[in-house]
Amino acid sequence: MDITTDPQKPAPAPVPHQPPGTKDERATRGVGRPGDRIFVGLSRGSGILVLVIMAAIAAFLTYRAWLAISEDEANFFTSFEWNPTGLPPEFGIAVLAYGTVVSSVIAMAIAVPVSVGIALFITHYAPRRLGGPIGYVIDLLAAVPSIVYGLWGALVLVPHLDGLYGWLDDYLGWTGILEWHGGAGRSLFTVGILLAIMILPIITNVSREVFRQVPRMHEEAALALGATRWEVIRISVIPFGRSGVISASMLGLGRALGETMAVAMVLSPTFDISPSLLDPGGGTFAQNIASKFNEATPMGRDALIASGLVLFVITLLVNGAARLIIARRKEYSGANA
Repeated sequence: MDITTDPQKPAPAPVPHQPPGTKDERATRGVGRPGDRIFVGLSRGSGILVLVIMAAIAAFLTYRAWLAISEDEANFFTSFEWNPTGLPPEFGIAVLAYGTVVSSVIAMAIAVPVSVGIALFITHYAPRRLGGPIGYVIDLLAAVPSIVYGLWGALVLVPHLDGLYGWLDDYLGWTGILEWHGGAGRSLFTVGILLAIMILPIITNVSREVFRQVPRMHEEAALALGATRWEVIRISVIPFGRSGVISASMLGLGRALGETMAVAMVLSPTFDISPSLLDPGGGTFAQNIASKFNEATPMGRDALIASGLVLFVITLLVNGAARLIIARRKEYSGANA
């Protein structure tokens, strides 16, 4: 007998009426549970609050910067002078922009390769008993306050750089960029080394977590094809984690651009641009603001805020560029693996 016509079979239960739209659409319209509506409202409010805070900061910086720049008799972007209390006031950010960018580039050039190498060693080379303690020590570096880094840099790093500076002068001094004329190593190159040490744990920790997310099947497939351990890293691990490494590098760059106390304690500030990175002198936005804000007049504070606006814009541009780079490398993200 056909089962479908069995009179003993119970009739199917009626399907409850569903409102039109998907589940996500109903939740968005507030049809979900009260907890869902509260969570959606809090999430949306948090996102809007962040935008409002960013807009308020930008508006404040722009207004105070306009008050200062409107009274400036020098070119704000190209002048090497900083005298906002003069009659008339003359100040510019050329030296500060140069010092901030150069010291950050030096820090990134040192920290990124070392950080990626440490992350690869911990995740793919070191045994578990060794990788755990190394990762723990790297994590501790991120907890050291900036003032401690500054003290160490001024009392330990600067006096012991004569040998490195002499070696660079002997072999690369002909370039002019790494020519050393003697004196204490309170230069942009020293600042770059110190910043590299400070941002190393940030880049290492993020890169390490990204490399740990590489699908095991990718690595096993490469090994099955006869790849060596380095070839597995080159064709499977690094492409997968490239976007994460870029994000980690941008986090480190943001720390380097805005570092204040450590730079102020190591650098010997002057409003002059030296062709050699080993000569004392130079300045950065954050260091200049920290060292002069307390003693500044109202006009001087507006001038410092104007320089802070430039640093704010540089940071936004750097993060925007990072987002564009990551968006163009979506095929290597973990979501698309």
